Amino acid sequence: MKQVITLNVNGAPYAVAVYPSQTLNEVLREELNLTGVKLGCGSGDCGACTVLVDGLAVSSCLSLAVDMEGKAITTVEGLAPSGEVLHPIQESFIEKGAIQCGFCTAGMEMSAFHLLKYNPSPTEAEIKEAISGNLCRCTGYVKIIEAIADAGHKMANTGGETS
Repeated sequence: MKQVITLNVNGAPYAVAVYPSQTLNEVLREELNLTGVKLGCGSGDCGACTVLVDGLAVSSCLSLAVDMEGKAITTVEGLAPSGEVLHPIQESFIEKGAIQCGFCTAGMEMSAFHLLKYNPSPTEAEIKEAISGNLCRCTGYVKIIEAIADAGHKMANTGGETS
């Protein structure tokens, strides 16, 4: 039996009817049409479904939607809410060529956002640790690491703007 819950996603409240077994990933994609969040492995191993919940990076494929009531959820769409101006992380991923097939990109960007929110000038080792739960089969990670470092510099130069 479905129950109605209110989710706070990208700063807006959404009342949705969900089954107790539905994951946050399913609700974001199927009910709210936020398809930036991907479903890769379904077991929390690939990071494609990474979102922020109360500021922490989590696998939305492992999180039940009913457990998210009252929590602040941020998806990759929330990084650039107007859709007209990209977040520095998104700009850097494009500029540094860190996107190939794009499947891992949203999860990588959300992990990067989490890192840069708390550590705006990470070392290469800290960047690698922050994205260690995100798999990419295309890029070899070099350009992703460069993009995250570049985004940190951009954010530092704009007063730490992190959305």
